[in-house]
Amino acid sequence: MPPRPLRVAGVRDLGPQFTDNPHRMAGQDGAYSIPLPDGTALWFFGDTAIGERPPGSFRDVFERLAAAGQPQGHAPFERMPTNTGLILRDRTGEHGLRDFSYLLDDAGEILQLVPDGAADRPGWDRTWCLHGVALGERLYLYYQHIRMREKAGGPFAMGFEVLGTGLARGEIGAWRFERIPHEGADLWWPYPQPQFAAAVLPAGGWLYLYGVAADAAGTQQAYLARVRPEDVEHRDRYAYFDGEGWSPDVAAAAPLFDGPPNELSVSYNGYLGQYLCVHSMGLSGPQVMRTAPQPWGPWSDPTTFWTVEAASDKKYPVIAYAAKEHPELARDGGRVLYVTFIEHEEYFPHLLEVTLG
Repeated sequence: MPPRPLRVAGVRDLGPQFTDNPHRMAGQDGAYSIPLPDGTALWFFGDTAIGERPPGSFRDVFERLAAAGQPQGHAPFERMPTNTGLILRDRTGEHGLRDFSYLLDDAGEILQLVPDGAADRPGWDRTWCLHGVALGERLYLYYQHIRMREKAGGPFAMGFEVLGTGLARGEIGAWRFERIPHEGADLWWPYPQPQFAAAVLPAGGWLYLYGVAADAAGTQQAYLARVRPEDVEHRDRYAYFDGEGWSPDVAAAAPLFDGPPNELSVSYNGYLGQYLCVHSMGLSGPQVMRTAPQPWGPWSDPTTFWTVEAASDKKYPVIAYAAKEHPELARDGGRVLYVTFIEHEEYFPHLLEVTLG
């Protein structure tokens, strides 16, 4: 069965979300959602700025930090936990995301869910969010370990290097997480292996994990792993799609499609009768989706459903990233979707309502 063509009938811009909160949360990215057994969802974020938001764009702040030789997480913010979460009780995004509560520590401050590693250098080593899954009352959060560069490079002023990804577990309601080691190390997929799990798809008795790595030419490629839910804590029981079947060797993993960053979503869409992947295309503004009849493909070419354009008064080129669907919010059997992305100067999850043709 070939992938089904996509047509977008319309997009409604619902704007930045979670800006009105009682915890002085001044900006955050990531914005993965993980459905919970009670019908709510955990939203899992990356770097979260706490304190007074300085005037100007959020990117101005990072430019000043880089110029001063400081990592993210230093002044002018009071705190910048590297991953945080909230419970969203809204069952649809039709009116924006309003009914939410941040997860807090014993002092009433926004809590970092996956703790820093014992050897991490504060402010420079960071534990960023990937996707996760709830299995009964246990919650698994995949994360990515990155390290800030002291000399900026690449498209972001601060610059960073990816070290690898790992897995943490916790109990729903307790919200305290611990890293699960593999062969004595926190990282399950050290760089430059594909950085699983940028998206987690439960389907057919399996957990499918999508991860991204650059090929020899520098092109970002998506790869696929899978594991039985009961084996999720055992790194050596994961297998990797090699283009024809499943191999226990991560080096055998074959690319599925190119272009995504290491943030995306994959879900089964009942309206389309296909699997739907949503991701940003590079960093320049296009947000795209594609379809496939099976989790491993074949995947269609990307269809652009939204393009972020810089306002005339902005001095920076567009940096837009982290596009993903939140399928638990969808309406009309998957015809109406809710998607977030991050525009770097705005630096809040930005919500779109996408209606398929």
